[in-house]
Amino acid sequence: MQGGGAHGAFTWGVLDRLLEEEWLEIEGISGTSAGAMNAAVLASGYAQGGAPAAREALAAFWKRVSEAATFSPFQRGPVDRLLGRWTLDNSPAFLTMDLLARLISPYDVPSFGGNPLEQVLRDSVDFQAVAEGPIKVFVTATNVRTGRGRIFRKGDLTPQALLASACLPQLFQAVEIDGEPYWDGGFAGNPTLVPLITELVSDDTILVPINPIERPGTPRAARDILDRVNEISFNAVALKELKMLALMRKVADAGAAEGALWARMRMHLVSNEVMVGLGYSSKLNAEWAFLEMLHGQGRQAAATFLEAHGADIGRRSTLDFDRLLDGV
Repeated sequence: MQGGGAHGAFTWGVLDRLLEEEWLEIEGISGTSAGAMNAAVLASGYAQGGAPAAREALAAFWKRVSEAATFSPFQRGPVDRLLGRWTLDNSPAFLTMDLLARLISPYDVPSFGGNPLEQVLRDSVDFQAVAEGPIKVFVTATNVRTGRGRIFRKGDLTPQALLASACLPQLFQAVEIDGEPYWDGGFAGNPTLVPLITELVSDDTILVPINPIERPGTPRAARDILDRVNEISFNAVALKELKMLALMRKVADAGAAEGALWARMRMHLVSNEVMVGLGYSSKLNAEWAFLEMLHGQGRQAAATFLEAHGADIGRRSTLDFDRLLDGV
């Protein structure tokens, strides 16, 4: 599950629909940023009461996120509300923050009260239940010093690990864990996929992307160019890992023990075109109506996927591996 701020509510909707399927068992989850938070909340709820409790936990988490942002300065303007647009591009607070983030380091600005998401996470996740629960969790953060990704497994998870996975360096000071500084996991793995292949028994992986891989046209405005550069950067690591997995699958010897691991690998994708119509600024829009809309779109995307490919899970991959290897 990819990161994407408030856009992670789309993933909430996908999970909400998948958890309704009693035949579909979740063995492990890999997530980054908002995807990491979804993963931890789901695993916490599941450990305490199975799929119904996981669904309740996810809904409660996103409701807390919205309530925590009630008095946030990042709000839609009256014209955008009137026209039904979810963008914050015309918000004075967002425009000011966007400009200052390019000129001023977060270390030059006093930090008051920490990250409000920390308390939301403490209220939403029982980390002991996650550590002892049946679902394996893999959360990626990027070590600032080495540039490498660190995978926090369920026994290592803390609120700080989740905040590290979502730490955008333009907005927040690095999160220190065990003396090491960490930034957003999207720089190193968005999300990390290999542990889902090497550390799980199941052979099916369902990908839930948030950042559009393809967009029509060429961006021309300065902000649109920067937004597209960020999308490409955060997708690049995941695409490289997918290409590597596709190549391993192609050359694997199904008769060898290690080769069979890759040969059996099956990948699936749940996506929705709604993300193409949303810009970067809406990732900071935690308005409940917006989160509900994304949740509904996520549920619909998962329902469409299950109708088209539910019967393929456990049988064959529905992601086009050959297309991934085009140009390699």
